[in-house]
Amino acid sequence: MNRLALKKHLGNRAFMKEFLIIAMPIAVQNGITNFVSMLDNLMVGQLGTHQMNGVSIVNQINLIPYLALFGAMAGAGIFTAQFYGSGNSEGIKYTFRFKLCVFALIVTAVIAVLTGFGSNLITLFLHSENAGDVELTMQYGLDYISVVMWSLIPFGLCQVYVSTLREVGQTVVPMKAGLIAVVVNVVMNWVLIFGKFGLPAMGVKGAALATICARVVELIIVAVWLHTHSERYAFVKGLLSSLYIPGRLLGNIIIKCIPLIVNETSWAFGMTFLNQSYSTRGLEAVAGVNICSTLSNVFCVFFIAAGDAIAIMIGQLLGAGKKEEARSSDRILCNYSVLGSLALGVIMLLCAPFFPLLYNTTQEVRGIATTMLVVSSLMLPVIAYTNAAYFTLRSGGNTFVTFIFDGFFMLCVVVPFSYLLTRFTDLPIIPVYMLCQITEVVKASIGFVMVRKGVWVNNIVENMT
Repeated sequence: MNRLALKKHLGNRAFMKEFLIIAMPIAVQNGITNFVSMLDNLMVGQLGTHQMNGVSIVNQINLIPYLALFGAMAGAGIFTAQFYGSGNSEGIKYTFRFKLCVFALIVTAVIAVLTGFGSNLITLFLHSENAGDVELTMQYGLDYISVVMWSLIPFGLCQVYVSTLREVGQTVVPMKAGLIAVVVNVVMNWVLIFGKFGLPAMGVKGAALATICARVVELIIVAVWLHTHSERYAFVKGLLSSLYIPGRLLGNIIIKCIPLIVNETSWAFGMTFLNQSYSTRGLEAVAGVNICSTLSNVFCVFFIAAGDAIAIMIGQLLGAGKKEEARSSDRILCNYSVLGSLALGVIMLLCAPFFPLLYNTTQEVRGIATTMLVVSSLMLPVIAYTNAAYFTLRSGGNTFVTFIFDGFFMLCVVVPFSYLLTRFTDLPIIPVYMLCQITEVVKASIGFVMVRKGVWVNNIVENMT
């Protein structure tokens, strides 16, 4: 490959530097957060398989509100990035206020549902011939969910600040806040789970309380930093003086935001249903999926950060009216995501036989987890491309197409496929897991066509305010 072709596909040093300045702090923050989540999981795993399963089931349920919040922040964030690209500070102020309102609505609704129906939701994942196993797992799940659901308040509010900072190009402060928060999380986990410094051993409740402490610390850091730097960011002045949003802009944000909220919620429901389908193969499958996803999340941080960089860089280019530059830049950014994930997939493959040995569980669970990790490592570059395609489609505000590509595909392809495999066949968990993962190849192919067609190349903030 000659130098011209290499530049076309990988860009120049200046472009790569711009990408790394945005992506690496996000990757570091997410990486350390996921690494600490892995440590949390290992700590709870030392208590026993039932405790680990109870916490794992609750975390799968919590995926739904987490991604609903992500969808709400992302919908408004499309406008934030493009407003920043066009130099419109007032527009950023209005998108921030929109995020605050949606955060309050989502978190209030979710806490009400978890309070009233938490046990019913946990029951959906309990499939075992041993009634004692089911009862213990249920109790640990209820202990955990009764405390951890309150972490949604500082978590959601923190996302309002963190997402806005990233969309205006400030990724270092959220990274530093995340680093401090994970240190708090690790220390508090150790103290509260196992009962150190004279405190009682709280087990899974201690893990939940440690999560709340970490979320509160992270929120305080990012909120105080932003409000004390109004000279750098003009939109901070008068930011919280009211919740006023111009009617026309509000309507447009809602139109773009609803498909993303529906998309993220649909995807979360789909993933929850997928894990529930896996759970029909027994609590060993639940434990195996939990161990696999714990390590996989650590290796996914690069392509997730690359997706955020795509949303920010391409969104700003579109907001500035540089459509052709956005096309060429997006191609390069997608290549970065795939190549970086390919390298990480190799490392993950090498870790697969050893990571499950860290858990206090059975040899059967370790074997299931190891095989799942091998499959996940091979699929990592494919998933990286679908993630890059998702953020590309989202950056131009074509959120309905984004929903069709992501949430609709999950609900109408992956979920029915997993249902058929687990209810109408006797296939064991490993073949079921492999076949469900392979559906990602179909999704990547659809994403490639959509990105190449350029359905996402739109400036949606021109003359908006």
